[in-house]
Amino acid sequence: MTMRLKRVFKITALLSSTTILLFLYFQNAAVVLINNSYSFVFERAQRTSHICLEDSGNSSWFNERYKPTVPLLLNSTNSVLQRNIFSWWKELQDVRSASNYTKVVDQLFSLFPNEDHYSDAGPDRCRTCAVVGNSGNILGSNYGQLIDSHDLVIRINKGPTEDYEKDVGNKTTHRIMYPESAVDLDDNTYLVLLPVKVLDMQWLISAFTTRHIRHTYTNVPSSIKANKDKVMILHPEFIKYVHDNWAEGHGRYPSTGFLTLIFALHICDKVDVFGFGANSDRKWHHYFDKTMTSFENDSHGGDFENKTINQLHQENKILMYKGLK
Repeated sequence: MTMRLKRVFKITALLSSTTILLFLYFQNAAVVLINNSYSFVFERAQRTSHICLEDSGNSSWFNERYKPTVPLLLNSTNSVLQRNIFSWWKELQDVRSASNYTKVVDQLFSLFPNEDHYSDAGPDRCRTCAVVGNSGNILGSNYGQLIDSHDLVIRINKGPTEDYEKDVGNKTTHRIMYPESAVDLDDNTYLVLLPVKVLDMQWLISAFTTRHIRHTYTNVPSSIKANKDKVMILHPEFIKYVHDNWAEGHGRYPSTGFLTLIFALHICDKVDVFGFGANSDRKWHHYFDKTMTSFENDSHGGDFENKTINQLHQENKILMYKGLK
């Protein structure tokens, strides 16, 4: 009788454990299938519960390039530029306007937040980020809900969400832009300015005050709808660092997309990348604009940037979602 009871107890315990495991398995699968219809996503659900516990592995290639101490964003305490950095940055613009840099910086931080953003890195932080590029290969991907599930969703230039939510999502926490690519933002989105020239900083001030700057090398909006308490400016030293360390000097300066991706590597613990890449003919178009353009660019080392992005994926430092087209 005792042996029979023990046998029944063992069978009951085994069935209970199996039931619990099956419940957890199908519960996870159901959650993921709601978010995305692709078969590979269940594996991703298994991983996302341990996103920041995973060891992406040591990479000498990555460690040679990554500089954790580089200033990411400009503020009054780090605004004095080293001579070599100022000389490089000055060459990207009208040299005469660069002489106004100190005066313009003083104006900037009397108007916009003067903070040391993203200084909270540490072993307990787990910040997931989606970097959403503008490549047409994202059309038909159904990535929208997956993108929106990230803590931060960083978009680039004019890439819209309206009418494209299914593929690109509708959440935007940060948008990196310059005057010539400026668009209106909602009140909860950070405007992250990419300053290639002092005039870009002057435009930012003007857009929130006098609205007198309407032209740079082309027509630009004289004002912008955005929250002035959520304005950030990429540091010129960071731009040069990306050019030197990651683009290895290819092009005059890095593309906005490439800068955005490296920026995400510095503020996020897990970086997923969407809407990047060209087609097999080395051509690409925006998902919102069918005009085909050359993949390579005189100003940016597009081909080398693409190779570096692919290497980051191979080194398990980012996860690339390449879409369907």
